[in-house]
Amino acid sequence: MRHAFQIIAASALLLTVSAAPALSDQNCKPVIGHFEAFVVPPGQGHCPPDPAAFCTSGRVWGGMQGSYQFIMTGSYLSALINGVPTILFFTGTSTIFMKNGEQVVGTDTGSLDLPPGQGGFASLITFSGGTGSMSGAAGQIRLRGEFSAAEGTTSGDYIGSLCLP
Repeated sequence: MRHAFQIIAASALLLTVSAAPALSDQNCKPVIGHFEAFVVPPGQGHCPPDPAAFCTSGRVWGGMQGSYQFIMTGSYLSALINGVPTILFFTGTSTIFMKNGEQVVGTDTGSLDLPPGQGGFASLITFSGGTGSMSGAAGQIRLRGEFSAAEGTTSGDYIGSLCLP
């Protein structure tokens, strides 16, 4: 067990040291704001026709201005790891369409409290590029908010940084 911990600690240190120069070469700006979205049914808009697909579409304002789309690409219930039975862990893709016409794309990972839970929501979007001046985008935003299955909505706030080369 101690050997496994040492390997994990060394790996984390190596990742931290190797990532530092990449972010230091970029121009990062803090972004703080809000979001709201609606569930998009499978087969409509940007949502794949798979009946199990979960997608949202909405808007962002504040440090980033525009609209966004989310497509869940994987999930599992936390009960599978002896967690709270209503919590769903997920990963997916988020695309933010900025008002200037450019896009920024990121991997979205988080958790969502499903009915009959309390509806809490939290995620981390790690940016990995985009279009135009956003083609080299990096950084992360943390989202927190509420999910209403009855209304098919999610809303809340975000904070983080958007980094450009």
